[in-house]
Amino acid sequence: MKRLNFDLVVGIFILAGLFSLAYLSIQLGEHTLFSARQQYTIKAEFASISGLRRGAVVEIAGVGVGRVARIELSDRQQALVTMNIDYGVELSEDSIASISTQGIIGEKFIMISLGGSDVILADGDWLMETQSALNLEELISRFVFGKIR
Repeated sequence: MKRLNFDLVVGIFILAGLFSLAYLSIQLGEHTLFSARQQYTIKAEFASISGLRRGAVVEIAGVGVGRVARIELSDRQQALVTMNIDYGVELSEDSIASISTQGIIGEKFIMISLGGSDVILADGDWLMETQSALNLEELISRFVFGKIR
């Protein structure tokens, strides 16, 4: 009987550990399994998104407010980026989306600078003002070969 109780306690302990590990993995990976976050879609075109990936963070003032949902080539041969933005975050029509880097050689993300317009973007609207990614290799090359003006 003691052996059965010991096996039961060990089994419960292992199951609790596995559930805890799964929960932490989901939470640290910022995935939503049990509570879906309500989001709306905003699109923007960039001349270059060098290094930006699907799933990259969208930030306002250093706070994550969404993710890059899709990257494709637009009809005008530019990078079309679709972003999922959390509900409750209001973007005005004159907001500026720019590609930034975390640190010098870190991951790329989209930084949004809020505008002052009273017109708020809705689901499916476009951000018209964008700034493309800074290509560090190109800048170093220009500096080395003396082509910086």
